Amino acid sequence: MATTKCGKCGPGYPTPLEAMKGKFEKTDPASPGREVGKPLLACPAPRLPALYPPGPREEIVYLPCIYRNTSTEAPDYLATVDVDPKSPQYCQVIHRLPMPNMKDELHHSGWNTCSSCFGDSTKSRTKLMLPCLISSRIYVVDVGTEPRAPKLHKVIEPQDIHAKCDLGYLHTSHCLASGEVMISALGDPKGNGKGGFVLLDGETFEVKGTWERPGGAAPLGYDFWYQPRHNVMISTEWAAPNVLRDGFNPADVQAGLYGSCLHVWDWQRHEMVQTLHLQDGLIPLEIRFLHNPAASQGFVGCALGSNIQRFYKNEGGTWSVEKVIQVPPKKVKGQCLITDILLSLDDRFLYFSNWLHGDLRQYDISDPKRPRLTGQLFLGGSIVKGGPVQVLEDQELKSQPEPLVVKGKRVAGGPQMIQLSLDGKRLYVTTSLYSAWDKQFYPDLIREGSVMLQIDVDTEKGGLKLNPNFLVDFGKEPLGPALAHELRYPGGDCSSDIWL
Repeated sequence: MATTKCGKCGPGYPTPLEAMKGKFEKTDPASPGREVGKPLLACPAPRLPALYPPGPREEIVYLPCIYRNTSTEAPDYLATVDVDPKSPQYCQVIHRLPMPNMKDELHHSGWNTCSSCFGDSTKSRTKLMLPCLISSRIYVVDVGTEPRAPKLHKVIEPQDIHAKCDLGYLHTSHCLASGEVMISALGDPKGNGKGGFVLLDGETFEVKGTWERPGGAAPLGYDFWYQPRHNVMISTEWAAPNVLRDGFNPADVQAGLYGSCLHVWDWQRHEMVQTLHLQDGLIPLEIRFLHNPAASQGFVGCALGSNIQRFYKNEGGTWSVEKVIQVPPKKVKGQCLITDILLSLDDRFLYFSNWLHGDLRQYDISDPKRPRLTGQLFLGGSIVKGGPVQVLEDQELKSQPEPLVVKGKRVAGGPQMIQLSLDGKRLYVTTSLYSAWDKQFYPDLIREGSVMLQIDVDTEKGGLKLNPNFLVDFGKEPLGPALAHELRYPGGDCSSDIWL
């Protein structure tokens, strides 16, 4: 097999498969001799060849921790957790970086640059972007100088974003091949729905304006993913900030105030060209294209619809969507809520979490039209025995699951944010969704704090198994129980990096 050495490479990896094996000195198996940094011209093999060793194991993880809506009057902070089994500080928070303001509601995070800039040796992944869901600030954190002890690099105040973009309530951050950083918004500065995108300079982090053309924002916003080879970006919808900010009201669903559409954008023209209305697809949240940059399909998790829908490109260039997974309904005094989804880097497995029902699921998506359930694990949730929800009828379970106890700690809440190791063998899980909804659905989560768990994954036959020796208990934080949310590895991961 031909190989290509990368003397001067940019951040990340040239392909998803090479990220999975953790090496970029070799060319991709599907394109022997391809120059590193050049895009593939054909679809890569769907599975990682056995001849490649696994990639480097993750050693630390970054998580935003939230105090808004808890009894602790303190700023949110970025936690650094040691996940190296060989380390004496394994499963411990080794550093905390408090933000300079109160009640920001840190939520998701992204990078100043990622694998989309692999071919640019001038780029380096050194800054973690922390957009705030409620305050609309953006914190830029230096993780390059000392990865185990991040420090604050810059604060972008909401007034700057309001004035230049007329946007606020920020969510997903993705780095672009241009070197810029793009962040989705849920609304305008007054909390009305407005699905626009803030564009930052990737070096100075100055606010440049909106990515979309003036007046071209979607009615609602949340997550997004782009696929340049198909000149497309697709965004999702949650609800207007004024609707969701203080909690969930079922009457707002009946009133049509929650999202039910995907918005398709022309990536080069920065214009919305199509809206896909989802059948049974209320509240489409996290969206993932297949990692293969030539792929013209992906998946979105519909929280209130309790289903996964596949979107795909038609021969004529338009896009369509179809439901491919439906979580069987349980007759309960309560609801189900799919809140996060991930795809393994070889595009073989899809994972999603049911925050209210309490289960984590793994599906084989070798045939994306017909996902096959290969793993399921209950990790708390509202339907556990003695929990707040009584199950009256269940198509899957013969009895309600037992409460989850790990290392003596009864886990409050349910599986929410998930992150997969590059080699696909370990899945990390946290249990907080959003502080106001945590408080409403899981009051004990506010009192006891969230946790971080680790799941061992069978990457051959499929299957999930809880690691009983791994627990990070954010209920024991120095200033009081905290709500830990999204997870990030310093070198990029399955939900931060996009390939060209």
